[in-house]
Amino acid sequence: MLQSIRDGSRSWGAKIIIGLMVAAMALFGVESLFSVFGSDPNEVASVNGEPIMRQQVELEVQRALRSGQVPPEQERALRNDMLDQLITQSLLTQYAEEGGFFVSDAQLDQMIVSLPEFHDQDGRFSAEIFRNRLAGAGYTPLSFREELRVDIKRQHLQQGLAFSDFSLPSEEERLAELQRQQRDFRYFMLNADDADVDINVTEAQMQTYYDANEARFERPEQVRVEYVLIDRQAMAEDVQVDEQALRDAWHEQNQSADRRVSHIMVTFGDERSREEAEVVANEALNSLNDGDSFADTAARYSNDTASAEDGGDLGVISRGFFGDAFDEAAFSLGVGETSQLVEMDGAFHILQVTELAGPSFEEQRDALAQEVALRDVNDEFNEQVQRLIDESFAADDLKSVADDLGLTLNQTDWLARGEGDGVLSEPGVLEEAFSADVLEEGYNSEVIELDNDRRLVLRVAEHRDATVLPLDEVRDEVEQAVAAQQRQEALQEQAAELIASLRAGDAVELEWLEANNISRQSDSTLPQALVGEVFRMPRPEEGESVYRAVNMPQGVAVVALDSVSIGEVNEQMTSFVAQMAEQLRAQSVIQGLMDDLRSDAEIER
Repeated sequence: MLQSIRDGSRSWGAKIIIGLMVAAMALFGVESLFSVFGSDPNEVASVNGEPIMRQQVELEVQRALRSGQVPPEQERALRNDMLDQLITQSLLTQYAEEGGFFVSDAQLDQMIVSLPEFHDQDGRFSAEIFRNRLAGAGYTPLSFREELRVDIKRQHLQQGLAFSDFSLPSEEERLAELQRQQRDFRYFMLNADDADVDINVTEAQMQTYYDANEARFERPEQVRVEYVLIDRQAMAEDVQVDEQALRDAWHEQNQSADRRVSHIMVTFGDERSREEAEVVANEALNSLNDGDSFADTAARYSNDTASAEDGGDLGVISRGFFGDAFDEAAFSLGVGETSQLVEMDGAFHILQVTELAGPSFEEQRDALAQEVALRDVNDEFNEQVQRLIDESFAADDLKSVADDLGLTLNQTDWLARGEGDGVLSEPGVLEEAFSADVLEEGYNSEVIELDNDRRLVLRVAEHRDATVLPLDEVRDEVEQAVAAQQRQEALQEQAAELIASLRAGDAVELEWLEANNISRQSDSTLPQALVGEVFRMPRPEEGESVYRAVNMPQGVAVVALDSVSIGEVNEQMTSFVAQMAEQLRAQSVIQGLMDDLRSDAEIER
């Protein structure tokens, strides 16, 4: 039961340590990791007075994107989902702590030493790995323990609620029987073309519909917004990066990359002195400088006969394989470059890097160009942001600020809460337009940090209260709705007449479509609305049919249910249904708690 909850508990270390480290490094730089859980004035929501910060939302968004579970084009919609998730977590944490849930230090210790993220190659807890991983993710051991303590409290709360409910064996058997049930039926579709009615929408009918459906025609509170945006990536697009800067960046980026290395080794000791070996090694180096190939030179001079037969090739190596002296030389070379003499372990070595075990320069060119360009505009970006902070704070408008900073003043159409797109759809941005300072006092907003590369300031240009639109403004929409209603009512009447004739045994010529052995989980092309209604129909008597009219989005279906069969007993299906029943009960209990907590909470976003 609740395997997903257990799995979530077991994978906590990977979620927090690996996910946070990757996302935070990519988004905000190393320094931001140390403030992820600290105070930050840039909050996007609060739950009973406890803030939720924009960085927290961004971290969750990027973690979801990097997991591959959410396509990048859904990133904007994902932000609102992640904010809702953080609000839920905050409510659960508060409830658990108010309820006195307790996690001892011994429990924390046991959890930490059991996390595989902190184990060495032998599967044992390593204090060094523990400290290094925490430091890389911006945690101290104390802050990590506290975050883990809170997470365990939430898990215990949810598991306790889940295990408090259960299903009886008879209930599980009945559910399995219903799940494997199969039905044979026929259906005939009546669509708008079959409606035997003259559409005649009167003023009185429109008024009646309008009065009964006023909520459909309510215009919410709306604002028109002006905003300016500073975008580091857009600034970088105008930067021309020269070839040498790209190659320097590539070299810097690949300094620690694994690489294929060849060597020429001249030993000293029993057979020759160090001085004699140095003379031989210099001869080999001179040969290379004179244009001889590395392979030929290795074959003539190298005492490592095994590699000399293969041109001196040592294979792909990583830092630390052969010691500091070797690393210093090998990892300072570019592809095709040859080192000077390197003395180590009783020998002189000449090294040559023949290949990098990673993307080539050409493969990385575009990414390198963007990286170098971003670095080149960094100072200008920071200066622009500071000017935006200074000037927008005191200005009575945004146009003068945009003109002074050479920015575009963007203007929107009317927007309600939660309706913005683009940058205005990101968590907390449009909400700022409805804040007291911006909406009521008419101030520019504070500078909003969207992410590491973008800063935004907005201002309300116009505001209008929520209101019900008068009938004259929505007349066309109301007329179409009344006409559609008349057509649907006509189809329902026709369906009722057909069903009355069928029940009476009259001969009715219909081009029935047949559907046989349909189960609730059948993978068919039948509309789910139709299948759902068929399984709500009562079981027919042997040799009889049960009839029903089913409203569909584009008409009415006349359905004849002919037979119901139990289906074959399937132990795997029975087990699955029992497990699903328990999970649904548990989810219902937890959802009930969440609904109650949300109804009583003070949530601002």
